[in-house]
Amino acid sequence: MSEKEKSTSQTNIENDNTLTTRQGHPVTNNQNIRTVSNRGPATLENYDFIEKISHFDREKIPERIVHARGAGAHGYFETYGTVGNDPVSKYTRAKVFQDKGKQTPVFVRFSTVVHGNHSPETVRDPRGFAVKFYTEDGNWDLVGNNIKIFFIRDAMKFPDMIHAFRPDPVTNIQDSERFFDFCSSSPESFHMVTFIYSPWGIPANYRMMQGSGVNTYKWVNQDGEAVLVKYHWEPKQGIKNLTTKEAAEIQGENFNHATQDLYDAIEKGDYPEWELLVQIMSDDDHPELDFDPLDDTKLWPEDKFPWLPVGKMVLNKNPENYFTEVEQASFGTGVLVDGLDFSDDKMLQGRTFSYSDTQRYRVGANYLQVPINAAKKRVATNQEGGQLRQQNDKAPGQNPHVNYEPSVLGGLEEAKQTGKEYTPFVEGNLVRESIDRNDNTKQAGETFRQFDDWEKDELLSNMIGDLSTCDKRIQDKMIALAEEADEEYGRRLREGLKQAKKHGTSQNPLGASDAEQAPKHAEELGHDADPY
Repeated sequence: MSEKEKSTSQTNIENDNTLTTRQGHPVTNNQNIRTVSNRGPATLENYDFIEKISHFDREKIPERIVHARGAGAHGYFETYGTVGNDPVSKYTRAKVFQDKGKQTPVFVRFSTVVHGNHSPETVRDPRGFAVKFYTEDGNWDLVGNNIKIFFIRDAMKFPDMIHAFRPDPVTNIQDSERFFDFCSSSPESFHMVTFIYSPWGIPANYRMMQGSGVNTYKWVNQDGEAVLVKYHWEPKQGIKNLTTKEAAEIQGENFNHATQDLYDAIEKGDYPEWELLVQIMSDDDHPELDFDPLDDTKLWPEDKFPWLPVGKMVLNKNPENYFTEVEQASFGTGVLVDGLDFSDDKMLQGRTFSYSDTQRYRVGANYLQVPINAAKKRVATNQEGGQLRQQNDKAPGQNPHVNYEPSVLGGLEEAKQTGKEYTPFVEGNLVRESIDRNDNTKQAGETFRQFDDWEKDELLSNMIGDLSTCDKRIQDKMIALAEEADEEYGRRLREGLKQAKKHGTSQNPLGASDAEQAPKHAEELGHDADPY
């Protein structure tokens, strides 16, 4: 083939180190899923993403790939029937929020994210905060974290992020250089890194930490009108975080301390409570803001979008069996009830596929028949078979021969919808691009300036300790992000790294830069013994 022919037929340049799919397709964009305009929504034909995320969901068995280490409890949610001073029906027709004083059963699972089922609960890591509401309209899962933002804004990058944060595939040891290599090359993560390396990265326990839905959702009222909404859980017990030193001391005493704290509090009747608050924004792209409201790396400023109380949650019963209730508990961001809806948030749309796909693989095709996951209302479906099927989801009097719809022979029928359908207008080219208001450091600087002095000191000490063992190119990228965020932040990070001792290895848990001495100390402190 001539050079001229080659130039007209070649659609990409592939080398020996070019990333491909399992089908052998060269991957030309590993940063963004395909969406209608750069804000979304996503489209179902995202084959590269679906192959990537579905394989990621099946990487490890039998425990969860993320959020493996967890604790849980039962309780109830009580609605105030209002949103601030307005009746809740103004914004949403979801029954769970109507009628002041109404209580809905819930199950909550708290967790760490990166490490395995028996990792310490003192690790520097986000904490999961997942709530299953057993509503009269079926289950609603509000799946979030204790930090109100996230590392990335596009679901395409999620497997890479977790791979970088998890232990090295060769050494099986977490490596801060891998963590910062990813984060420094993904500058949208800098705000989250600022939180995680501060004391907010190690909550004192599960009872005294905030929760957040993280992603942007929508509420829909009876007239089919929608608003954007963010969810926040505020603990009535107060908020407490730990320094690295304090966490190490607690880990030496008890690496299950947060699970024990939650269990003991409920056993003695000291029931933990959280208030649920929401922020509301009109359902448009808000060009007057310097950030996109669908960007989950951003906070909605409270002075512009106040926190409005909508109800409270009380946890008052411990599980009777850890495996059947906590380990098999399965959550999904796509589990919504009428009156609640998705936004075009690209992380939310990617999670909505991934989470339920993970549960079908991890627990099985019939995971929704496991009692902890089953709705506390009638269920009637035409689903058949699958591993460990427990029962027939059939209606009383249903013709058992008809497992399809529509039918005139006595099968199931569609429900009649009374609330007006919400039909947002969507327009734009199909593209694979980042959202276009993507300032990666402004809010990180604002967060840094809001920290108390001791929190700033702890943040910088932890970052300097870990970054000092990283490649100089990674250090320079992180310094540039810090300088862009805040003059003091950047200056102190640069000066700290300049003065830091260039010793040791990055193969340590995040924020534990002295952990490399532990193997040597164990040998030195070990007591000789004779064979027996």
